[in-house]
Amino acid sequence: MTICGIEIKGSEAIFALANQDLEHVANATKKIALDDDEDASSVKAFAAQIAAFVKVNTITRIVIKKRSKKGEFAGGPITFKIEGLIQLLDDCEVQLLSPQTLNAQYKKHAFDLPASLNKYQHEAFKAACAALLKK
Repeated sequence: MTICGIEIKGSEAIFALANQDLEHVANATKKIALDDDEDASSVKAFAAQIAAFVKVNTITRIVIKKRSKKGEFAGGPITFKIEGLIQLLDDCEVQLLSPQTLNAQYKKHAFDLPASLNKYQHEAFKAACAALLKK
């Protein structure tokens, strides 16, 4: 089983795939951007790209790093739109994990961040691994 960790930053969904052994599953697609959140065709195209990514990689479980709804580190409105589109995917379980949970699992289990990951994928990989460890 491959699990997909996602961090949503700005208008991008950043991906990192992991297997049950907490190993990074390399993939050419590292992020997908929503070009214009006010244009219906852009939003539909983004949703189709996400659905295709999930289908091609046979992903049945997605974990998203949760963003705060208010306060200094609150997520922007586009990030919540992206989150909603991901949650609407068919045949895929979507779970939200708080940054505190991700960091706690990372410290508790001390899993390695593979060199094959780009630095911007680290939080997405932590999300995938935290969900696998949290069972």
